[in-house]
Parts: sequence; structure tokens; C-alpha cells
Amino acid sequence: MVSVFSPAKVNLFLAVTGRRADGFHDLVSVAAPLDFGDELRATPAQAGFTLACDDPAVPVDGRNLVLKAAEAFAAASGWKGGVHFTLTKRIPVGAGLGGGSSNAVAALRALNQLAGGALAEDRLAGIAASLGSDCALFLHRAPVVMRGRGERIEALPGPAAARLRGRRVLLFKPSFGISTPWAYGRMAAEAPAHYWPAAEAEARLAAWLGGDAPLEELLANNMEGVAFGKFIALPVLLARLRREFGVTARLSGSGSACFALRRDNGVTAPLLAAIRAAWGARCFVQEARFL
Repeated sequence: MVSVFSPAKVNLFLAVTGRRADGFHDLVSVAAPLDFGDELRATPAQAGFTLACDDPAVPVDGRNLVLKAAEAFAAASGWKGGVHFTLTKRIPVGAGLGGGSSNAVAALRALNQLAGGALAEDRLAGIAASLGSDCALFLHRAPVVMRGRGERIEALPGPAAARLRGRRVLLFKPSFGISTPWAYGRMAAEAPAHYWPAAEAEARLAAWLGGDAPLEELLANNMEGVAFGKFIALPVLLARLRREFGVTARLSGSGSACFALRRDNGVTAPLLAAIRAAWGARCFVQEARFL
């Protein structure tokens, strides 16, 4: 049996710059994995791929990216073995934290271990990119810059990565999720209102990478305009947290999860109380650190 940690991620910087001819969107983003996430176990079986999950809301049929990843791995490697996957789900669905994509890459990692390293990293990256726009970033256990539709990945330079590593972050999500296809569709329908010119996005990123400004000065997400226009509970709470607690809080990806950067000596209890007072006891709250 092989067990693989499947981390959540946060988009610290996300600039969607326009829609492509193939229907996808181009973006420039800095994404960072967390020490919080799911766990995927892969147990050898006689034939085929099956999946069980402790969250009944998660599909365990061919719609799940774990099984799609397994089939893609078998096709690329020629491996004939079977596997039963068991997914312990902690990352909420519809959150913009990359849970499904991370699970897919965890499946690729697990299968490659069971197959004795049948595929090199570049082959795994190709499969990951074919499964979803933000899958490839999870092959890196460190912050990355994403470009294209998310498949073009480069490691964050060492000095910049050091400004992230180990930083505390508070994740929080209301009881509702946001569909990523809906968010991008709304962005396209309202074009060019929400798009960020690529040259401006690259210039802002380059300035932060080349300087020594704190992480707080990097944060941006132009998908907030789409999400906030429909889900008013998001901007209302984030504005309150900034005003009353002085924290830097943003939406991650297309949402609905948000995050607030925390100092090591920062007290979290008042923040938690404010979040739960606004969004109710059913909201998701989790402390984590960047890897």
C-alpha cells in the first residue's frame, strides 16, 4: 500500500489576462502548496481502478480526477496492474483550493511508485497538464509561477520563495462553493471588464520577484470581481477583517475559500469568532503553513 499526501494550494497572485481560442483562459499566477490537505492511499488490486472516499459528497465514479488520472497513467505507461484508492477528504469542494487537481497528482505519484518509477517527471507533468489546468503545479512541493492556462510551471526564485516558506495562513470558506466553470464563464461573458492586461500583470509580478517587499504586497486576484458580484457575503466579511483586524485577506482562485496571512505571534481566536459570526457554524476554517 502506498500513501500520498495531497496538499491544498492558495493562489497568492492570480491575473486572468484573457480568453484563448481553445476556450481556456490565459493567466499569470503564483500558487503555493500548504501543509494541510487530503490523504490518498493506493492498494494493489487484481484489475481495474476503484475509489472510496469518506466524504459522501465526493463522486467515486469516472467523474473523479483520481480515476481519470489512473486511466491516463495506465495508457501512458502500459502498466497493467489494478488499484483500489481510498481518499481521506479534508480539502472542501468548490473552494478554489485545488483539492481535485491535487488528488489527481497524488494518484499519479502513487501509481508511479507502485509501477517502480515507470514514468519520468516530464511524462508525469504532461499527463497532469492534460487532466486540468492547475494539476501540474502539484508536482512541485514548493511555490510556483503558473502561466498559459496553468500548465506552464516554473519554480519561484529562491529569495522570493523564502518570503513565503513557513508563513501562517488562515483558510476560511462559507457553506456554499463556487463552480470554477461558472466563474470563468461569467468572466468571459462580461469581457473585458475583469481581465488584467498581461503586460501589467507580468510587470507587477516581476517587481515583487526582483525586490524585497513582503508577501502581503504581492496579493491580488482579478477573479474577485466576478465572485464578489454574486456572492456578497465574501466582500463584506473580507472588508470587515481588513478594517477591524488589519489582516490581509483575499479570495483563492475562483473561490469560495478565502485566506488571511498571519504573523507567527498573531492571535487567531478573535478572527475565528468574527468569521463564524458572519458565516455561521457550518463554515470551514483551517490554519496552515506554506510549504
